[in-house]
Amino acid sequence: MGIRAQQKEKTRRALVDAAFNQLSAERSFSSLSLREVAREANIAPTSFYRHFKDMNELGLTMVDEGGLTLRQMMRKGRQRAEAGGSVIRISVETFMEVLDSNPNVFRILLHERSGTSAAFRAAVAREIEHFISELAHYTEDRVGRNPELARAQAEALVTLVFNAGAAALDMKRVERKELAEQLVMQLRMVAKGAEALQHKLDGK
Repeated sequence: MGIRAQQKEKTRRALVDAAFNQLSAERSFSSLSLREVAREANIAPTSFYRHFKDMNELGLTMVDEGGLTLRQMMRKGRQRAEAGGSVIRISVETFMEVLDSNPNVFRILLHERSGTSAAFRAAVAREIEHFISELAHYTEDRVGRNPELARAQAEALVTLVFNAGAAALDMKRVERKELAEQLVMQLRMVAKGAEALQHKLDGK
């Protein structure tokens, strides 16, 4: 990569980071202005258009990146569990660590999931589908669920995790710890129910 291409990528990265930094419980992406983001990234507003067609393109990039970051972290959590420990507990701990260290990668998915933009809602739906599909395949491979049951289990788990994440964003650390324990119990209940259904289907 040449120097000019490196500089362009660096500036594009700065714009994405600037927009993420400005998100909060009170501020969704739709409330951000191009000038605010450019100022935070330390570039001229006119330079923005060298990197993104408009704010919507920037926002969709952030949704994709938020979903990818979360999926990568959850994969690492499952890998940690393979070395020993409960995959459910370690996955919940990993998810809460992401919320603690970088809450805005989840916040944009949460805000735009029910936002006014159809394009953003569709992008978040795609990210959630990636989560469900990846978890369903993992469940098929690791515990031998049939595809239909693995899919249903994955949908239930992702729904519970997203709902817990929405609540956890505005909680204090002690409250978040209690929520994590509750989430572990709920996820285990779903997993046990799926296991019982699998045994029934297998005629055991």
